[in-house]
Amino acid sequence: MLATLGRPPAGDDFAVEVKYDGQRGLVVVDDDGLAVFTRNGADVSRTFPELAGVRAAIGGRRAILDGEIVAVGSDGRPSFTRLQRRWPQQRRPSAELIREVPTRFLAFDALAVDGVDITGEPYGRRREILSEIMVVDSSPTMTVPRHWVDVSPADMLDVCAANAMEGIVAKRLDSPYRPGRSALWVKSMVRATAELAIVGHIATRAAGGSVATLLVAGHDEAGDLRLVGQVGTGMSQRERRRLFELLNPIEINESPVRNPLTEPGVRWVEPRYVGEIAYREYTPGRLLRHPSYKGLRDVTAADTRVPTPA
Repeated sequence: MLATLGRPPAGDDFAVEVKYDGQRGLVVVDDDGLAVFTRNGADVSRTFPELAGVRAAIGGRRAILDGEIVAVGSDGRPSFTRLQRRWPQQRRPSAELIREVPTRFLAFDALAVDGVDITGEPYGRRREILSEIMVVDSSPTMTVPRHWVDVSPADMLDVCAANAMEGIVAKRLDSPYRPGRSALWVKSMVRATAELAIVGHIATRAAGGSVATLLVAGHDEAGDLRLVGQVGTGMSQRERRRLFELLNPIEINESPVRNPLTEPGVRWVEPRYVGEIAYREYTPGRLLRHPSYKGLRDVTAADTRVPTPA
């Protein structure tokens, strides 16, 4: 179940959760073991082997849990940039990498427990069940983060802004769990974000190759890919080199967008990868203002959309 982007809703029939900077994940615990999936259904159990500890955290009970896979930075906050070191999917990480970048599952919903489907139960009851199946308040691999029913979504978003956090997700207390995007859950961000296709880049002159600027696009109402901006910030040197290695083999001669950039040095690529881009606003001139790269997302390019102009 996915949230709809919007302003914090009013009313006292919503619970509020902090939006954590990680990778959405579904953990399935059954009699045969444990599996971890992304929101697109990719099996990433090999990528995050330490999440096998979720089984012990819930006392070995069978369950399907929804939540966020996070890697905590030195400041104690989840860092998506840090989590990127655990990609690509299905690469079994070394013991050293697991020690350097351990991950944790932040469970915020339960879909089934002991073989019983509870998706029809209201959100408030599902959260109660989720807390009940935890045998400890927190484990090294799983936590049930707090949610608030006595704080307004708007006030919580202000708290997030003051503490340099991503934003909030407000969820109706009576909402069932339904696949797909729903207005019953509302995501409000301190800064706007969009999942956009990477359609090209401009390389640096560094030896070995690295990305200086990404060109990003989304599908318009006609279904065409439209270039919406260039992104040059938010990437570490490690990430710039990694992106170059990913994009270099998929370079193409023709632009995949209807409004190509004519700037020298542009290298067009197949729209195979999708990045999450934070930005201040999307102008009527159809360009992102102050965009910043946050990381790759497990989303297909066909699902990307141009943002709504301010």
